[in-house]
Amino acid sequence: MSVPTFYGKELRWKREAAGLSLEAFLEGSFYGKTYLSDIEHGERRMPIDLARHADRVLRTDGFFERRCEDVRRARRSGHAAYFEKALEAEKHADSIELWSPVILPGLLQTALYARALVRSAHPGALDDWVEQKVTARLARAHIFEDDHATPEYWAILHESLIAEPILSLPEMAEQLDYIVALAERRRITPQIVPRTCGAYPLMAASIMIMTFSEAPPLIYTEASYSGDTIDDPALVKQYRKAYDRLRAVALSPDTSLAMIKAAAEDFRNGDQPDRLE
Repeated sequence: MSVPTFYGKELRWKREAAGLSLEAFLEGSFYGKTYLSDIEHGERRMPIDLARHADRVLRTDGFFERRCEDVRRARRSGHAAYFEKALEAEKHADSIELWSPVILPGLLQTALYARALVRSAHPGALDDWVEQKVTARLARAHIFEDDHATPEYWAILHESLIAEPILSLPEMAEQLDYIVALAERRRITPQIVPRTCGAYPLMAASIMIMTFSEAPPLIYTEASYSGDTIDDPALVKQYRKAYDRLRAVALSPDTSLAMIKAAAEDFRNGDQPDRLE
């Protein structure tokens, strides 16, 4: 049994032993029944504020608060600690809107692309450690599977990501083919910001905006060795407006997809596109 499942079952046992329904248990918290049910079935981690609420309502003397770190470590295996909250959130998001100016987003990466990035960031890492990172990153893409409740995924990418390969040309063609396949299956909507557009919103940031049916929106920003989640309403609103302005700057989804296809074909033919106009 996984750690989250174990503590989810423990929470349900304690709640039912106390004679509390889901609604009664949640009184005084900001969470809904579906959210709590997912926790009890091991499908979500328990936020620290809800763990404290559980200890208070069930009189468990800090049991759930102390165990939260065990669950966090189990859920983020293969991922950096700073990505933990975003990793959990993307599994339950109704929509994911992403802007990536420097590297292709993790959910859109092939194994070759992910491996190249991990090795560039950790050149001295052992092979097993690198493969654990790559496997964990690829596993996130299960949200695009046909039997999964796929979130609406919108990816705005800078043109340089498809015009300036970091892999061999055949490998880069394979990477772009993967993005095209996701788009044609209507799992993602890509847009390209052309290199000729001049100044544009969010030039200095890589962000992910996630929305949920039972929780407020969340922003995730990331640098090379750090990341941060933002839920402050004022900042979320500011990022939201900037992202909408960026979307207006980018090319249409149809034009963007055609550019990605053209770049993939050029790479497949051994050509490196200078500018995809």
